[in-house]
Amino acid sequence: MSGDLYQALEARGLRLTAARRVIIDTLLDSGGHLTADELTDLVRRHSTGIGRMTVYRTLDLLCDLGVLRPVYQGTGAAHYILLHDGHHHHLVCSDCSRVIEFDDCALGDLPARIARRYGFRVEGHLLELYGVCAACTEVATGR
Repeated sequence: MSGDLYQALEARGLRLTAARRVIIDTLLDSGGHLTADELTDLVRRHSTGIGRMTVYRTLDLLCDLGVLRPVYQGTGAAHYILLHDGHHHHLVCSDCSRVIEFDDCALGDLPARIARRYGFRVEGHLLELYGVCAACTEVATGR
């Protein structure tokens, strides 16, 4: 995945600086579900010379490139998630707030059909389904 992010920068004629490399690698190592402050703390463990604004600018840049997206899940701060092949999927438990990632994209041609209907060019998607996870259902039903 790091190669994809590096290529996204290069395709836009942007330099892969040492700071950007550390930020991208740290983001990937973490699984890509971090707030900007959490990412900054992790980055500073690897390189104390990288400042908070460099992290924020890199996050903005990766969002502009369509490989990262901020998600607001009721915590106040955005969590940044990596979009694998332009999409990302979650199941979000409304009881315990657990987030389960899944890879199957069963949307088929739905994004393309919606895009045609509205004259829109889809560049990626984030699918979040809300409900109750198995553990919370088990607790609620006593099973």
